[in-house]
Amino acid sequence: MRQTAYAKINLALHIRRRRDDGYHELETLFAFVDAGDLLTARVVEADCLNVTGEFAAKLDDPFGNIVAKALGVLTHPGGLAVTLEKNLPVAAGLGGGSADAGAIFRLIEEAYGLPDDWQARAAKLGADVPACVNSVTCIGRGIGTDLEPATDSLTGIPVLLVNPRVPLATGPVFKAWDGQDRGPMPQGDALEIARAGRNDLEAPAIALCPMIAEVLAALHETAPTVARMSGSGATCFALYASDAARDAAAAVMPANWWTLSGKLR
Repeated sequence: MRQTAYAKINLALHIRRRRDDGYHELETLFAFVDAGDLLTARVVEADCLNVTGEFAAKLDDPFGNIVAKALGVLTHPGGLAVTLEKNLPVAAGLGGGSADAGAIFRLIEEAYGLPDDWQARAAKLGADVPACVNSVTCIGRGIGTDLEPATDSLTGIPVLLVNPRVPLATGPVFKAWDGQDRGPMPQGDALEIARAGRNDLEAPAIALCPMIAEVLAALHETAPTVARMSGSGATCFALYASDAARDAAAAVMPANWWTLSGKLR
């Protein structure tokens, strides 16, 4: 069995308030790129995990890996021997770990079926894991686990992801948010929300990782439809009107930056 852990991007991310439990109330528009990590699996007696790929060395704790945790929260009659090809950078604002967990849920569904409470189990692993299970454009509210459909006007649009190869942990970025509610996420279809929306974590992320500003400046020079930081950074994305425009933009990015060219699912 094979599943792609589709890279997650936040086309808009509006932080509304900081909660007493440490989480944040937010409104976000999730979208997914048609590429990411690759998971292969076969049915065996007991679960096991092997990690390969460019960013495998960043996952040096097999018991702390969210893939292992996902296997643990889903009771199933047999096991899965999983190989994770880690192609997405870690701590990058792409929900890479959550996307990996979402792919595990799909593998378990294919092999054994999912329990009725799979959404609650997914939410225990991370606020964006429920969205990553189906990996389709959707709106997230609450802490990101309250999902609703979005009018998807962006399927197939070319997208370029760029990361300066600087990891940026989520916690410090949220902590650095100034607490100011700058208003709700706009209404409309996915493109309208992406155009009129914002990412409230962009400023605190740039304060912690100034190279994000360099990435955004480089992307804006390529005349994209939309360019913005994803999640808590440091990855930024740009949407383009054509494959040729996307590929031309990718060609002028610095060679030492990580890039991924794809389309939105």
